[in-house]
Amino acid sequence: MTVADVLLLALGALAVGSGALVVTSGHVVRAGLYLVVSLGAIAGLYLVLGAELVAWVQVLVYVGAVVVLLLFAVMLTRAPIGPSTDLDRPAAPAALIGGGAGLGLATLFVDAFHWVRYPAPPPETAERVGERIFGAWVLPFEVLSILLLSALVGAIILSRPDLGARKEEDA
Repeated sequence: MTVADVLLLALGALAVGSGALVVTSGHVVRAGLYLVVSLGAIAGLYLVLGAELVAWVQVLVYVGAVVVLLLFAVMLTRAPIGPSTDLDRPAAPAALIGGGAGLGLATLFVDAFHWVRYPAPPPETAERVGERIFGAWVLPFEVLSILLLSALVGAIILSRPDLGARKEEDA
């Protein structure tokens, strides 16, 4: 067993464990912080596998943007910070559905690949990936940025009751 194998096992266990804490936590803010740990562990997995660009995109986009947006949404909507009874759900149906979905995906994975080793594709450079993203895929990137900006502005407007409210006229 190599050092890379040990790192993959440790980071995988950390990602799965913190992912389980995300969905079982009764605190919304703690669930967001567990999500940071899980997504950071996944970025570490990408680093161990040699996909540095994907790892840093994971850190920038998911850890840096999505989780911060989640925490800002919690703060702007004045959601309860402490434990919430709304988050308590029966565990048995969730475990049954999650286990069934995991078993189905594992069966599909084994059936699709039959434990055959496929040769790895030639490695890509960051320059070639950048040429593809900002060449043929520049329009979807720009549309996505406008969509995210409008969602953020909409969240701010919805969280502030004084914006858009009509003032009562004095009679």
